[in-house]
Amino acid sequence: MLVFEFKAYGKQNQFNAVDEAIRTAKFVRNSCLRYWMDNKNVGRYDLNKYCAVLARDFPFADELNSMARQSSAERAWSAISRFYENCKKGIPGKKGYPQFQKNCRSVEYKTSGWKLAEDRKSINFIDKKGIGRLKLKGTRDLHFYQISQIKRVRLVKRADGVYVQFCVDVERKENTEPSGTTIGLDMGLKEYYTDSKGITVENPRFLIQGEKVLKRSGRRVSRKVRGSKNRAKARQILGKRHLKISRQRKDHAVKLARCVISSNDVVAYEDLRIKNMVKNHCLAKSINDASWYQFRIWLEYFGKVFGKITVAVNPQYTSQECSKCGEIVKKTLSTRTHVCKCGCVMNRDFNAARNILRRGLGTAGHVGTFGQEPSNALGELTSTVVGEILPQQVDS
Repeated sequence: MLVFEFKAYGKQNQFNAVDEAIRTAKFVRNSCLRYWMDNKNVGRYDLNKYCAVLARDFPFADELNSMARQSSAERAWSAISRFYENCKKGIPGKKGYPQFQKNCRSVEYKTSGWKLAEDRKSINFIDKKGIGRLKLKGTRDLHFYQISQIKRVRLVKRADGVYVQFCVDVERKENTEPSGTTIGLDMGLKEYYTDSKGITVENPRFLIQGEKVLKRSGRRVSRKVRGSKNRAKARQILGKRHLKISRQRKDHAVKLARCVISSNDVVAYEDLRIKNMVKNHCLAKSINDASWYQFRIWLEYFGKVFGKITVAVNPQYTSQECSKCGEIVKKTLSTRTHVCKCGCVMNRDFNAARNILRRGLGTAGHVGTFGQEPSNALGELTSTVVGEILPQQVDS
């Protein structure tokens, strides 16, 4: 499934109709969640049937396309099923009990409620919300795909406008010549990563670079009167600043991951638990700014596309273990040089990258790697669901 995104252009009353459609989708989602809370043994199809009840009782819900209402019900069921899975797995701590949505920024249509123009440069939403025809502007060409291949159409509202996303049912595959090289990656904060060849990539630190502008924009918002138009304008400007940083991170992760995958046949990287790492309040800001998880997602995605092997290894003791003799050398986070009694002296991250590569080559292609059974030798299965993060969904 590929996701193509286009900027939508229209009149103000059309964008107001988009806002109304998004609010209706949020209402349907929250209503389905309340229905599940108040009744026992409610399943996925029961929520879809409940959408018809909402359309009968609330006229504004009936104005939204029926399949768009079902998509909102599916969003509610997605949160419910994730809660059930966490309970079955026995995850310690909070299990992610479904919550009512406060801020919703998108509405999703399925195969009805919209009609794409023959030139693929505009789309017409034909439900009763009155959105009408929106012009599309983007770099992708939809002429390569049939209308029947478009399974979902989303209207997404962001700080700089409204976007239309097309979910196209097609499998992406690219053929490349084998390079015959392998690589291990050690993620860091000083350098973005250090590979097993000793090559380092600089950490861009997009948030640190734009923090001065963000703080200034935040102060302007706080000085405005609540509920005024000037405050709304200041909030929009602040949102655009954050959106720019988010796009910079994504662009960096996509280009870097593609370069790494296309240049190597086997890529081993750390199976980091970012959720636990950010509990360190001294490093949480820098860890989130580095966006290691997004880089990992795109590594796994391009591994599937190019048919390369990607292996997530346990990062435990990769920095302490000597890559030459295997001896454990204790060191603090401030110690940046690995010195072993066997005579091995090298950079700490370079030593860790070599250990990661050795562990990755020892587990690649074997059944039972990290509790999972790969279906084939290419595109090693990891704990991350490949394909969930497509050009946007990273935030998402």
